[in-house]
Amino acid sequence: MYAEERQQVILERARAQGRVDVTALADQFAVTTETVRRDLTILERHGVLRRVHGGAIPVERLGFEPALATREAVMTAEKTRIAKAAVAELPDEGSILLDAGTTTARLADELPNDRELTVVTHSVNIALSLSTRPNLTVMLVGGRLRSRTLATVDAWAIQALRDTFVDVAFIATNGVSPERGLTTPDSAEAMIKRAAIASSRRCVLLADHTKVGNDYFTRFADLKDIDTFITDTGLDQDTANEIAAAGPRVVTV
Repeated sequence: MYAEERQQVILERARAQGRVDVTALADQFAVTTETVRRDLTILERHGVLRRVHGGAIPVERLGFEPALATREAVMTAEKTRIAKAAVAELPDEGSILLDAGTTTARLADELPNDRELTVVTHSVNIALSLSTRPNLTVMLVGGRLRSRTLATVDAWAIQALRDTFVDVAFIATNGVSPERGLTTPDSAEAMIKRAAIASSRRCVLLADHTKVGNDYFTRFADLKDIDTFITDTGLDQDTANEIAAAGPRVVTV
């Protein structure tokens, strides 16, 4: 087994069990404990595990929110496929909302040049990336800036979104599950996401399969609030069916 394959198995086990143990992993893979520790260090650098005494815990279980740069480097191929598929959900003309998130940022990169759209966003990095596109009118929502996500939050942002109506909102999430719906670690960002969903005629969730089954501190939507969920083929079919039964059309790419 290659190191990358072993690390993927370690991550999946940590997410399924809530914790992995160095000695048990070494026995399972017939490698040294030092090899396992190196694997855990690599996964920690990728922002998906947090090392603890004797093993590691997935960041989802700690309520830990990785920095933007860390999240941008994870699941890049899957996020690009999701973003390309999301282009089909764009209106021919009109307005869209791009939530703050690394997958929605990929969608910003994929927006076509032959379509005039108004793009509402509370993500500073998304607004900057679109600022030179002559076919787009970019509306940046103001408010307090969260340095960890480069998203604006709090009362100014909420009020602006309450007075805004868009054709399609493209929403990101930290966690999604049939039991808990859509969740995120920060309550201020949850309020903005909730207002963004309420501002839209149709809502599309963009999230890779590693977000599925994770629960964070604050719920901002139920699955019935989502019209379409675009994810990657890493999502198993049983879970996809369970999510679809709760409301949204599920598209895997």
